[in-house]
Amino acid sequence: MSNRADLLALVEALSGARVLCVGDVILDHFQYGTVERISPEAPVPVLMLDAEESSSLGGAGNVVRNLRSMGAEAEFVTVIGAKSPDEADLPGQEVRKLVEEQGVASDAVLLDVERRTSTKTRYLADGQQILRADRETAFPLGEAIREELLERTKAAMDHCSVVVLSDYGKGVLGEEVTATLIEAARAAGKFVIVDPKGNDYERYRGASLITPNRKELAEASRMPVDGEDEVRVAADWLIAEHGLGAVLATLGADGMTLVTTSGDVIHLAAEGREVFDVSGAGDTVVATIAAALAAGADVASAAALANVTAGIVVGKVGTAAAYAIDVVDALHHQDITHAEAKVLALAPALDRIDRWRRRDLQVGFTNGCFDLLHPGHVSLLSQAKAACDRLVVGLNSDASVRRLDKGPDRPIQSEAARATVLAGLASVDMVVIFNEDTPLALIEAIRPELLVKGADYTLEQVVGADLVQGHGGRVMLAEIEPGHSTSATLARLGK
Repeated sequence: MSNRADLLALVEALSGARVLCVGDVILDHFQYGTVERISPEAPVPVLMLDAEESSSLGGAGNVVRNLRSMGAEAEFVTVIGAKSPDEADLPGQEVRKLVEEQGVASDAVLLDVERRTSTKTRYLADGQQILRADRETAFPLGEAIREELLERTKAAMDHCSVVVLSDYGKGVLGEEVTATLIEAARAAGKFVIVDPKGNDYERYRGASLITPNRKELAEASRMPVDGEDEVRVAADWLIAEHGLGAVLATLGADGMTLVTTSGDVIHLAAEGREVFDVSGAGDTVVATIAAALAAGADVASAAALANVTAGIVVGKVGTAAAYAIDVVDALHHQDITHAEAKVLALAPALDRIDRWRRRDLQVGFTNGCFDLLHPGHVSLLSQAKAACDRLVVGLNSDASVRRLDKGPDRPIQSEAARATVLAGLASVDMVVIFNEDTPLALIEAIRPELLVKGADYTLEQVVGADLVQGHGGRVMLAEIEPGHSTSATLARLGK
């Protein structure tokens, strides 16, 4: 089995992977609130809505999202609903936008006037899902759209070594389409991974790897799957019955079991993490395996890495994605106080902040150039950390510093160097580099409970003060250490 060093090297190699995903896309919505009483009209909870998370890609779209979050390249072929042959329905328009935001071409997101785009709206109270409402069309594709999908998929195979068929039972991967795609992919020498649906696996005949969960494995094999031996027997039967290359059974808290056509059996114990939400964890597993195989890994190593990423996403709420830095952290068993784990891009930063808040930790924010760290900086950061549980520092990028007209030789240190120095301070829990002239967009995204600037500012001058106060946060003007500034230090040095 691969050791942690091998898996770390594999994570770095994922950026060279290219994967084709075909299947049912779903638009996910999440409504958050609290329940404090039961309705007098019926014995049901009353959910007081606090906020709605922006829409995210679900189903096969979440496979693509996970591929991109881990650094892999992706091609995507799917079908959405349409008002007309040239105009997607409203959820479909949102799907196309989200696909493009992932840096994936949306021209293979096909329109079908006979369908409506699948949506799932989940209602959560205190992190627990209490209701899900679905809208969908679930029947096989018509002949014309089916032929277009097959044509687009076969063309896209030329650019990818691994093909993922993500079947959510909405009709995109009907029996004829699935069989045709597997045959075409195998003939082209591609590795085919199927995330299955239903209990008739004959449609998946010839797939290189199939990834049922425990319930799906039991239904498809019609066998008990409670223990490891039973899982192996059921997987062996599926392999022999349907000509599969391997079965990776995902077993929730019991981890995963990989069974191959050569008789190899590898059991992977679940990574020890707190479980908040299992939504989309199977998508993460499939995406990880696909990216790892496309990067040149063997199936056992790919499964081992997928076991790590599955442990990450169940600790998040919603159809979440595992980012490469999350995986590196998990493989290193790093705590968030390690400097290299503190400097994050915005998306993984927001994921980590969400996890902090689910532990009722208060998030503080401050920002600056921090070109030459001096006692004034250290004092401000210490005061800020003393007033909150977790402190996020927004750091001006090199381009942003230059636009602030600090002088022709500024910044003295690069953004990478400045971020590393800040991350080495015990008072700093996270550093996020921003490229804009002000941190307003970053503050809007983070929504800190505390905003900190030096007392040389007035409240009216603090960027984002009205925003933070508007959502119930507070602004603190920290005391300034006299005689310390980067400009003054440089002036004394004759710079």
